[in-house]
Amino acid sequence: MKSKSLRDVYVEELQDLYDAENQIIKALPKMVQAASSDELREAFEEHLEQTRTHAQRLEQIFEAMGQKTKSRKCKGMEGVIKEGSEIVKEDLDDAVMDAALISAAQRVEHYEMAGYGTVRTWATLLQEEEAVSLLEQTLSEEKETDQKLTELAENINLEAEEGSEDLGAEDEEGEMSQPAKRQTKSGSRRKSAA
Repeated sequence: MKSKSLRDVYVEELQDLYDAENQIIKALPKMVQAASSDELREAFEEHLEQTRTHAQRLEQIFEAMGQKTKSRKCKGMEGVIKEGSEIVKEDLDDAVMDAALISAAQRVEHYEMAGYGTVRTWATLLQEEEAVSLLEQTLSEEKETDQKLTELAENINLEAEEGSEDLGAEDEEGEMSQPAKRQTKSGSRRKSAA
């Protein structure tokens, strides 16, 4: 059995990333729909466009190497996305749903950052200059998206935590507080949207 070279493993990892990007392209519209925060929805929509560009960059890299653009099933991303899709199906208050969506999205980003960081390093070693530049662009965008999600989470996590304290709170006459009523309604609305 012939042992694989670094170039062979590099190509396989690019194929894996190409499949991962295409899985993300299919999953992001569901996250856009599940998000209640306008800012979060916009961030997901923006990242969907970026993800399409990331897949195109990988196609450019394959073409420059004289390789056929081909996917290799990315089981890691499949698992991360499956966890995220389970969140979308849950009956959660809007802010809690948004906090959970950010958590799922950041897992995706961190997985991608690990993959792109590795192939960029390998491209450098293999003297694939065009690939290094394209992979660096994508890696930089993945880091920016992760940072944007972290910034959004700062407020959304607080809203989710404050809402959890108010949920089910009753006033002195046994009536639900206004925030609790709102969250109960939004929670039931969330279920029908998923």
